[in-house]
Amino acid sequence: MASQKKTASLSPFAWPFLFFLLLHISGLPLAAAIDDDGGASTRDRKAYIVYMGELPKDISTADVEASHRDMLDRVIGRLISCPSVHDRHSGVSSTKILHSYKRSFNGFSDMLSEEEAKAITGLDGVVSIFPSENYKLHTTKSWDFINLPLSAARVPTVESDVIVGMLDTGISPESKSFDDTGYGPPPSKWKGTCQTSSNFKCNNKIVGSRVYHTVPTQSGDVESPMDTLGHGTHTASTVAGRQVAGVDLYGLAKGTARGGVPSARIAVYKVCWIDGCGGADILKAFDDAIADGVDILSVSLGVLRQNYSRTWSPSVHFMP
Repeated sequence: MASQKKTASLSPFAWPFLFFLLLHISGLPLAAAIDDDGGASTRDRKAYIVYMGELPKDISTADVEASHRDMLDRVIGRLISCPSVHDRHSGVSSTKILHSYKRSFNGFSDMLSEEEAKAITGLDGVVSIFPSENYKLHTTKSWDFINLPLSAARVPTVESDVIVGMLDTGISPESKSFDDTGYGPPPSKWKGTCQTSSNFKCNNKIVGSRVYHTVPTQSGDVESPMDTLGHGTHTASTVAGRQVAGVDLYGLAKGTARGGVPSARIAVYKVCWIDGCGGADILKAFDDAIADGVDILSVSLGVLRQNYSRTWSPSVHFMP
């Protein structure tokens, strides 16, 4: 079953997943080749996540992001001043940052060389820094398995006020599972957006969408919330798909398809592509979902296998 986390005010139940995600993101081996002139080339840079603990009290999200940019500028500026380093910024202070995490936790991510990542570990406020790992898609189980049958008592007017955020491969809005017939406008608490494209539009069932991709797309990827892999559509219909009668798989298992909360709204956060799901993007989607007004997050993602007895290499997981 899809993993669901309450996020409107970052419930305590969400922290274990964030900790789990941050822990696993730190496991990707680091490769940092150096150009002949002594600096890391663009192709040798990779997405790093800088973790700075909990958010500071009584400070605006704009000021939090400004502090992240200032920290990155100080590191880049320090390295530029060193004659032995040829840096990508060519002596100009950086104002661009990959993602700033300012709602779920305090931190940011950017494309860095190993030298820059190590330099950041020495700054005040940095808990740790690690490469953004690539995650793989997981699937779901039947609602009947957890004793939530089709005949379960429901209150559609209450369910329709629930917004479920789907972190996955996107969604196929033409599916009957996401028909918005009979739905009113989205709940007033919804503050998100809908990234539309020529092949994708939101409706009163799919109330919003965002797209994240920190690495170049592969052949077959579509830069829109549209699902080309099928996994996101499957998990979204499992969580909040409307009841659709007469469904079968090539004549087998004919019945009624429906989600666990059929009347709930759906917000789509496309973080997964043919080449996987970037950890930095997943964390940014968490951050945006909180600001958007999402009530529950469904995240059917993870690593294929994990060696829990491994030791951390200093070249992989930097800590001050």
